[in-house]
Amino acid sequence: MSTRFSIALLLFGLVSSVLFGIGATTVLSIPRLSANATLLLPIAIVTSFILALVICWVIAPVLRSQWSREQIAR
Repeated sequence: MSTRFSIALLLFGLVSSVLFGIGATTVLSIPRLSANATLLLPIAIVTSFILALVICWVIAPVLRSQWSREQIAR
């Protein structure tokens, strides 16, 4: 398992839950969207899952490079 994958896996739960929370809050707080919540909430779940995968894969090397710079500075 690569370091990038490990970091992305650790971040995935956090990022996906934040994205789902944003989507669910948006759907449930707007009356027009709330009427179609049975359709829109599963869409929010799938969308948050896919976006979290992409975001975590992009963020992981940035976090690794910050850790590497701190180790070199010591």
